[in-house]
Amino acid sequence: MKNPQRQQQWDTFKRTKRGYWSFIIFSVLFILSLGAEFIANDKPLIVKYEESYYFPVFKNYAETTFGGDFETEANYKDEYIEELILEKGWMVWPIIPFHYTTISQELNEPAPSKPSTKHWLGTDDTGRDVLARIIYGFRISVLFGFALTILSSVIGVAAGALQGFYGGKVDLIGQRFIEVWSGMPVLFILIILANFIKPSFWTLLGIMLLFSWMSLVDVVRAEFLRCRNLDYVKAAKALGLSDYSIMSKHIFPNAMVATLTFMPFILSGSVTTLTSLDFLGLGLPLGSASLGELLAQGKNNLHAPWLALSAFFTLGILLSLLTFIGEAVRNAFDPRSRG
Repeated sequence: MKNPQRQQQWDTFKRTKRGYWSFIIFSVLFILSLGAEFIANDKPLIVKYEESYYFPVFKNYAETTFGGDFETEANYKDEYIEELILEKGWMVWPIIPFHYTTISQELNEPAPSKPSTKHWLGTDDTGRDVLARIIYGFRISVLFGFALTILSSVIGVAAGALQGFYGGKVDLIGQRFIEVWSGMPVLFILIILANFIKPSFWTLLGIMLLFSWMSLVDVVRAEFLRCRNLDYVKAAKALGLSDYSIMSKHIFPNAMVATLTFMPFILSGSVTTLTSLDFLGLGLPLGSASLGELLAQGKNNLHAPWLALSAFFTLGILLSLLTFIGEAVRNAFDPRSRG
């Protein structure tokens, strides 16, 4: 049986056309980016050779598999290997025949090269396809944003719930700690840590998590402070329910409204943070598919405006979609917007 309240919230979300269509567009783009290897890759999707089928996207094959001379991995763009395969079979390539690490050796001009039929958005200053790097960079940015948003929300909600439910010394100590911790110079700490820790997706996520969990604490704390003295909570305590049961079943659903409302904005902030760090050279390892690194290349190559414009429009569209989704979610959970 459908929950009438949830159905009403979904209907309100759909009535916010800008947010609803932004959600659909973002979902399509994100799902497509999850299959980036099937869209942009320097390996064929399928190879048929001597009545056998091979899938280089999933498995590495040696040259000798296709009649070559060496046991090393086959380079499917090598003319010799290509001729051997096409003599006894065929290959199906992705729409974009370049991986984000592929350096094009057939440019007609020095890198960065202009957009062309071969490189739709041109190449960067090392000859790598810009569109391929945007697709992979979009995926890693959104996945990083999702991971940081979910983990920071879990910690922030837990901290806010404990402070609001117990109050007193727990709340006082928690608030003083947050005041001190939020005053830490995050950028300087990241610069210092970057000299001692090799940056990677997970280390960067862990470092950012140290400071990002505080965004929801105040909202959840206020909701728990408001609800803990309501009659139904007092009745639950009188019936002998545990603190955990009261928090999770009776108060937490109310706090989730504010949490879900803020999450799209936290996600957009997480993407912006990763982009900023990559732009400053403090983010993902060198050579990673990164929107921030593409922005930095645009700054360093003003004679190649397609680099900066590609990164700008990608980030602008991504952050606009997330903002519109956040507005629609906020309206869905706002009783004044229902009707």
